[in-house]
This record gives sequence, C-alpha cells and structure tokens, in this order.
Amino acid sequence: MSTENGNGAPRIDIVDAGVDFPIFDAKSRSLKKAVLGKAGGRIGTESKVPIIEALRSINVSLRKGDRVALVGHNGAGKSTLLRLMSGIYEPTRGRSFVHGKVAPVFDLAVGMDPEISGLDNILIRGLFLGMTKKQMEARIDDIAEFTELGDYLSMPLRTYSTGMRVRLALGVVTSIDPEILLLDEGIGAVDAEFLAKARDRLFELVERSGILVFASHSDEFLADLCETAIWMDHGTIREHGPLREVLHHYKGHDVLAEFESR
Repeated sequence: MSTENGNGAPRIDIVDAGVDFPIFDAKSRSLKKAVLGKAGGRIGTESKVPIIEALRSINVSLRKGDRVALVGHNGAGKSTLLRLMSGIYEPTRGRSFVHGKVAPVFDLAVGMDPEISGLDNILIRGLFLGMTKKQMEARIDDIAEFTELGDYLSMPLRTYSTGMRVRLALGVVTSIDPEILLLDEGIGAVDAEFLAKARDRLFELVERSGILVFASHSDEFLADLCETAIWMDHGTIREHGPLREVLHHYKGHDVLAEFESR
C-alpha cells in the first residue's frame, strides 16, 4: 500500500488486490499464538486459523473528476474497499497506490469527544479529516450558522441529542477541502428538513473534491452525486461502468427513470 500527499492530480490505482482477515476461535484467539504456531512453537492448540477473503482480484483506476458510487448488498465488500482506498487496510495480495489527501468519512461521529464543547469538537474533527487548525478556525462561524446549534456549541457534546450531534458532524464534514473524498453511508441519517438544507453544501463538497467514492443504499443520493458505479458482490467487482447501467443490472430495473419522472 502506498499513500502520498503533495503536488499532482489525485489518483487511486489498485491492481489485483485482495484483503484477507484471519478468524480466531476460542482455541486460538491471538495473532501471537498463530505466529508461534507457524514458527514451530508448541502452544497446545491448532495453529491454523480460517481466513476470510474480504476482497479478491480488485482492479480500480480512478482519476481527478471521477464520481463513483459503490453498490451491493450488505457484506458485499463496499466498506472494505473504501478502507483499502483510504489506507486503513493494507492489501494482502496485489498493490494499492493512492496519491492525494484522503478524507475518509465512514462515521460522522468519529473523532469527536463527548466531554468537550461543540466548538472544540469542530477543531478536532477537522484535524481528524486532514485540515489544519488555522483552516478550521476560519470555518467556525460558517459551521455554527449552518448547524443552528447556537449556545449549545459552548456546551459539552454529551448534552447533545443524536440529531444535534449529526448536525455538528455534518457541518464539519461539508466544510473540508479533500482531494479524495470517501463516503460510507450515514449521510442520510438526519431529519429530512435539515438534510434538504444540507444538500447544497454536500454538492459543493463533492465539487471541491478531486475524486469521490460513495457507498450508499440511497439510489437518489447516488444519482445526485455520482456518474459511474462499481457493483460489489461477495468481495469482487462484478461490474464497473456508467451509473445508470450498473444500477439497472444490480436492481433489475431502471432506477434513475423513477427520479427523472418526478
């Protein structure tokens, strides 16, 4: 796995990559035991552990301007592929090369501390997403206005309702300047009225990003934000092509026609 920042257009190249996860049972719970067993040490348990192939034979090449939807049933490998692209997972086989500043948005709440104020969480969450403190300080007023949280921004995050936390997190996420934006579900987990308000900011976020990869079960969101799609099926890429064609093959009917007729 290679991840680089710096000059040059953002790009992602994954070649013949696979990701494996060992499954440890009660007799072999730790990687340490497994390694000792393979090294010839006697540990009193079976040294072999089952391996789950989470991804196999993955080939993806993305360049600046690509807006890619990830579709597939739960457990098909969408989230694992996003984590491979972000550098969280290393390929067990093949290679993965990522050039550009990556903003992985897999959980809106990641990087937020319940014991500090909303304002302080804005700074921390921004740093987590690759922004500088100075950049986030310049965005605080805009984020505060967007969230409509008022005096709550001075209160600890633990005093917030779930909806308020999502507003704060979404305000931060839509303020960043990513070169590679990786989104995994969760964006739709806000009330409809606020989500409608957030749509313009979300579209602007996508426009600012060099590459977008978005995993979602919301066909409407995918239609709004993406141009092509990757259909994941049991850890492999079943199809990669224009969004309309891939969704049609995946769903068995022309999904986009339903939105166009509204």
